[in-house]
Amino acid sequence: MSSQPPPSRFSDYFVICGLDVSSGLEPDRLSGDNLHCPPLERPYKSKVLAHYPENVQWNLFDKDAVGMLCLPKGLTFRTQKDSRHPRFHTFIITREDGSRTFGATYVFYEEVGNKQICAAMQTLQSMFQAETGPSHHRSSNYPPVPHDSPVFMKKIIPASREKVKTFDMSRDKLYVTKCICLVTQMPYVRVCKTYLKQLHEAVTRQTHPPLPLECYVYNMLYEIPLPPPGRCMKLFGVSTPIFCQRPGLSELPLFDYSLWDLFHKLGMENVLQVFTSVLLEHQILLYSSDYHKLMLVAESINALICPFSWQHVYVPILPASLQHFLDAPVPFIMGLHRGQEDRSDLKLPSEANMCFVDIDLCVVEVAEDLPVFPHRTELIEELTPVIQEYQDKLGKETTTTSTKSYPGTPRRDNNKVLSQTAESGTGSWPNSPKKMEILQQSEAWLKISDLAKKTGVWESIEDFAEDGKMATKEKTREDPDPSIMPTNEVDELKFNNCIREIFCNRFVHMFMSYEAFVIQPSQDMDSWLNSRETMHNFDKAAFLSDQPETHLPFLSPFIETQMFTTFIDNKIVSQWETTDASLTLFDDRIKALRESGVEMRTDFYSDCSTAKDTEASIEKRATYIDHVAAKPSMPSTPFEPVKITTGFFPVLNKDVLNTEPISNKSKVRDTAKWRRKDRILQHAEHLQLNSDQREFALAEKHAKQWLRYIQEARLKALRQPKLSDMSAQGMVQTNWKFVETLLKECKTKTKKMLVEKMGQEAVELGHGELSITGVEENTLIASLCDLLERIWSHGLQTKKGKSALWSHLLSFQEIEESNDTNRAIDPKLLTPDLSAMALDGEKTHPVKTHRRRSSQGRIELPVLRPLAKSLAHDMRRVQQMTEIKTHVGCARAFVRLALEKKMLSTHLKELLQDTDLLRSLYKRYAFLRCEDEREQFLYHLLSLNAVDFFCFTNTFSQTVVPYRVLIYPSTKFACGTTSAVPWISIAGQLGETGVMDIPKGCLEFSVEHKNLGVLTTLRIGHDNSGMTPRWLVEYVLVRNEISGHTYRFQCGRWLGKGVDDGSIERLLVAELVHQTSEVDDTVTCYTPPRNRSPSSPRKNCDQGLSIPELQENLGHAVNNLVKYFYKPEKERGNLTFLLCGDRGLVQCMEQIFQCGFRSSRLFRNKMFIWDLFEKIKVQFEHALAGGVRRPIAEVAKAGYWLFCNLLNKINAATETIGKDGKFQIFICVGIRDHCLHRWLPLMAQTTMVAQMYEENSFMRDPSLINFLVHILDTLSEFPIVLEASLLRGLDI
Repeated sequence: MSSQPPPSRFSDYFVICGLDVSSGLEPDRLSGDNLHCPPLERPYKSKVLAHYPENVQWNLFDKDAVGMLCLPKGLTFRTQKDSRHPRFHTFIITREDGSRTFGATYVFYEEVGNKQICAAMQTLQSMFQAETGPSHHRSSNYPPVPHDSPVFMKKIIPASREKVKTFDMSRDKLYVTKCICLVTQMPYVRVCKTYLKQLHEAVTRQTHPPLPLECYVYNMLYEIPLPPPGRCMKLFGVSTPIFCQRPGLSELPLFDYSLWDLFHKLGMENVLQVFTSVLLEHQILLYSSDYHKLMLVAESINALICPFSWQHVYVPILPASLQHFLDAPVPFIMGLHRGQEDRSDLKLPSEANMCFVDIDLCVVEVAEDLPVFPHRTELIEELTPVIQEYQDKLGKETTTTSTKSYPGTPRRDNNKVLSQTAESGTGSWPNSPKKMEILQQSEAWLKISDLAKKTGVWESIEDFAEDGKMATKEKTREDPDPSIMPTNEVDELKFNNCIREIFCNRFVHMFMSYEAFVIQPSQDMDSWLNSRETMHNFDKAAFLSDQPETHLPFLSPFIETQMFTTFIDNKIVSQWETTDASLTLFDDRIKALRESGVEMRTDFYSDCSTAKDTEASIEKRATYIDHVAAKPSMPSTPFEPVKITTGFFPVLNKDVLNTEPISNKSKVRDTAKWRRKDRILQHAEHLQLNSDQREFALAEKHAKQWLRYIQEARLKALRQPKLSDMSAQGMVQTNWKFVETLLKECKTKTKKMLVEKMGQEAVELGHGELSITGVEENTLIASLCDLLERIWSHGLQTKKGKSALWSHLLSFQEIEESNDTNRAIDPKLLTPDLSAMALDGEKTHPVKTHRRRSSQGRIELPVLRPLAKSLAHDMRRVQQMTEIKTHVGCARAFVRLALEKKMLSTHLKELLQDTDLLRSLYKRYAFLRCEDEREQFLYHLLSLNAVDFFCFTNTFSQTVVPYRVLIYPSTKFACGTTSAVPWISIAGQLGETGVMDIPKGCLEFSVEHKNLGVLTTLRIGHDNSGMTPRWLVEYVLVRNEISGHTYRFQCGRWLGKGVDDGSIERLLVAELVHQTSEVDDTVTCYTPPRNRSPSSPRKNCDQGLSIPELQENLGHAVNNLVKYFYKPEKERGNLTFLLCGDRGLVQCMEQIFQCGFRSSRLFRNKMFIWDLFEKIKVQFEHALAGGVRRPIAEVAKAGYWLFCNLLNKINAATETIGKDGKFQIFICVGIRDHCLHRWLPLMAQTTMVAQMYEENSFMRDPSLINFLVHILDTLSEFPIVLEASLLRGLDI
């Protein structure tokens, strides 16, 4: 393709495609094997018979692609007994560099005059009848079903009784498809359709046009310019004038399809489903028997997503020879023509992330987890009045190639067949035959028809029907004014504009603050382009934190799409060069919204206010035509026009049509005329040249750099298949590019997941303050699931379900089960096999104990044995989940579970090791059969084991999960058993079990409960009954038996009255245990040092810690709490752990109160901090009762009363909790109520503190007290909500 810019021509080429009689009757082998079909139903090879001109430098003619898209299913033959309506459709050719060429095709039937072609068809008919026997061509009482009939008409007639189309050369006429086509730079659909239709009618009517056909084609190719932006042009066809408009720079880009047809054919609900799927870059497959409908839906959705644009494979009409591209493991929009097959007969490689749109039946199937578009309900409420307003204007006037009129208000019909009612032509129930079909069965009518055709009254029976309809319409319609655009066309443009403005307004409000989150580069454009792939250009986390909670499920995956990335890239490049008109328009709309004074909040829905202004521009252009194109006339160069034969479109004179005009004076005058109008308009609107126009040279340089970068990126990412390269070598190269693309995408996704998770878990490692919200993590996991589905769908031999991955897993499971059933068991291998494969409850190897050699009679400690790690085990776990109903859901649950267990790479490696199964399921070129790429793929997945995921636990909240609980008491004599009845309560982020009794003497048991989520706390205690109720518990282990996550709850304290602090229950905080070895004893069960046991921690808790170190620890604890509240809600961790966990606020405050405390020296370790609080409470109560002579401030009295009231409530409500447990509740409630920093100065002034603390302590040093007050005061601005398990249900 040349770099030369295209001139302002309306069209580049005029093309004629059809049957090449010199080549004979060739079957279209690219359409597959069709020998089982009757000869009249087989596709035959078509060719480009002629195209004018030969070539233009700015748009080289692609003969193969144009020929393939003009007649996508090849040539079709009919007889006079079959329906032969002309059909119109458009097409688009998207090159690998992203540039597009538009085409419009008018397909009609011509009688075959060549005797050899008729004889060949007769021979094929005889051969087919001889091979299939008489049963295939017997007569039937059912009327024939035309090829273009609605699908349900074909379904009501049994296939075995349907009349087979036959051809008898002696009595039948043979007709074949032919088409005329315009190739243009801009998609002017209405102009092309009207022009081609008039051109075809010129050769079908008895009265020939006044000028040769070459004059009309020459006029279109060379004499009609493109109207500049914001202008309207009138041009002349063969019989009537044609009008077209081009939107201005302040309006939405050109779009010439009918959005009315879109909403009528699909319904509003389905349109929004497809719209959302396109925005999230799912695979979109359109399905229809009409090529124009495929283009209509594809182009309409593309117009609705403005200012964004589709960046992946875009083939709205997929020729039959390219249906293998449905195997492409990349996002695409493709249109598949509906033939004789049913929906169930389609062989689609993957449907897990596919949006399947059956346009004919008005059915849309979307991905299971498709999020809802923000403000979807309000958007429907805004669209509905617009559709109702235009119902009377467009509902009866709009016509397409397949429907004659519309029914009532457009809506989604439950029977999915409303749009077919009009096609039946009878006005009765949908399945009734057409009137013309009934007439064609009458022998008398056939005789009259033959006589009428011989005398030239009409060409075919369809002409009679169409003329009657047209005559009826003409009687009821006034003659339009030829000087202005027809009213129905203007209404169509206004409706399109209003709908598009409403959708654009949604994006304006959703992304009105996006510029604040764009990270502008500091280097020049060359440096930025060279480092583009390694740079972050948009602050996604900050943007999402600024959005409403209900919008996040959609926005999180959307900002990860390629279309949004390209949009941000264009925004950054705009500082050097304006590259995208849609971006400029979008920014202008946001600027206008800000200047309007409307409250800019994304959580509110605001109706569109710009539609009226742009609608006025359309009406103005329709009334005042800016330019009238030159009328067709005889060219200055003499030529011999071709002779017109009625009913036959000829190959035109190439000499005149390949010759450009010698004089360009008229073009110069036209250009000057446009320029004069531009100057007048600029002067009237006080427009000025922008900086880009003043610095044209620099802008041109930047534009070329950016275009080159975009083209290279598209070539690397395989944006588009080459329609013309059908060689075996080309197919191999294309599939290899698919493999490379999948491997690169896998590397990118896994790297991104690692970086995001590392940003959350290891800020201290130097990875920065990157963060990941829960929605973002879920988006990344869903994206990985989608990638795996596309990998498993590539090169699939036969599809068994919607999920290719789960189908492969089921096949693997079936083989494993059959092998286990039929395989003889070797006694020598029995034990290790069962230990590796059985579930935990089925393990047969002996229980290991933690005994000391000198204490064989003491208690045996439980052993936490590893979970089974086989692929089959995890599959059974997923299959037992009752809330999952589909194969796609099972596959995604399996991926999430394997990822959480750090077994994804191992499981998939085990799955792919069965090479026999792999060969039977996949073709040789499939990604999974490329050994080197497969190994790299598994290696990238293995890297995900470096971080912890909770994607299964946090997603399936309704799943019943078995938890295994192991209690590890002290192994010292008389410490490990209790005569009391113990109990336990486990709490997590999603729920709490409540109190559960533990059988006496049982240290290991399992409990099933609805998913608790990530475990946070555990409360353990007993009823203090029996002779020896005292119980010294070292720690408790709890394991999720599905995900394998093990939590350690450290205790190291006595449970019992009269020992330690007298507590018979303890609140323990969870700590996730990381498995580091593959041996059976993954958790080492030794007696750890008791961090809070009464013998060592209480007298040594501050030993070795200086006052500055204690200040530093407290600063870290408070800082962690502050950062917790400054994070988005979905990004926050466990508040209970920050308060009560290791190095939490409670532990730091305990160390501060213990610093300089004289209890160890005076009371022999018998006095607790809570005892000090009790004595201080007595002094406060004495002061409140008036026992102090000095006056007390009202603020101090309030503090005294709150302190005493809290201690009284804790003492009255927590009889089973010890003194340290009460201290923990006191600190937590004091922080929650923002009172702790006010109590400390009051406590420091009491005589009890002076007696119980050394001078060099926090409680007696005024400067240290001020430090505590100021640092704890920083938490006053945050609303702290305590977990219910922390307060144990106390009403405090």
